[in-house]
Amino acid sequence: MEARNKTYLPAAGHDWALPFYDPLSRLLGFERATRMLVHQAALQPAHRVLDIGCGTGTLAVRIKRLYPEVNVIGLDPDPKALSRARRKARQAAVSIQFDQGFSEELPYPDASFDRVFSSFMFHHLQVDRRGETLREVRRVLAPGGSLHLLDFEQPELSGGGLLTRWIRSSHHLDDNSEQRILAFMQEAGLAGPRKVATAAMLFGLLRMGYFQANAPS
Repeated sequence: MEARNKTYLPAAGHDWALPFYDPLSRLLGFERATRMLVHQAALQPAHRVLDIGCGTGTLAVRIKRLYPEVNVIGLDPDPKALSRARRKARQAAVSIQFDQGFSEELPYPDASFDRVFSSFMFHHLQVDRRGETLREVRRVLAPGGSLHLLDFEQPELSGGGLLTRWIRSSHHLDDNSEQRILAFMQEAGLAGPRKVATAAMLFGLLRMGYFQANAPS
């Protein structure tokens, strides 16, 4: 499978850290942050939904439990995270298709989905893969469809605290400012890219942006 021949960042950063991924995500408030992401997508029963970079499947399972008639697919390159996602779906008694693959090479036909979600994944991509990913999102979105993206924004911090310096030094947040995310969306051919909300975590040191864009008309 081609996914095995390409590099990727594991869901928890390192394979050894995967058992701690879900508890840490809950502690940091990731699950609370995704509630608004799902709400603003205005899902309908007949919608086909793709969660790119689904990790251990928390968002995909939430969507399926809230909207049982929606068809949900999760995609991630990390087989260990996908194994946990499938187990999580079984425990929740929901039917979700989880596929191994990369966001810049989506293994789905054109116009396959009404909604595409991306949560806390975009900043992990290499800069050249960000544009490729969004062009693939544009390709698989059906007419009237939309992308709903939640991610950290590049911090603009002052002060010299240890946590502040650590956040500022994270290369994963390079080119992940509001302006750059919107520019990536526009350059990919998505229509009406916009930021719809801002939130924060870690005592306000990490800023999150909620972004939307539509399939081209």
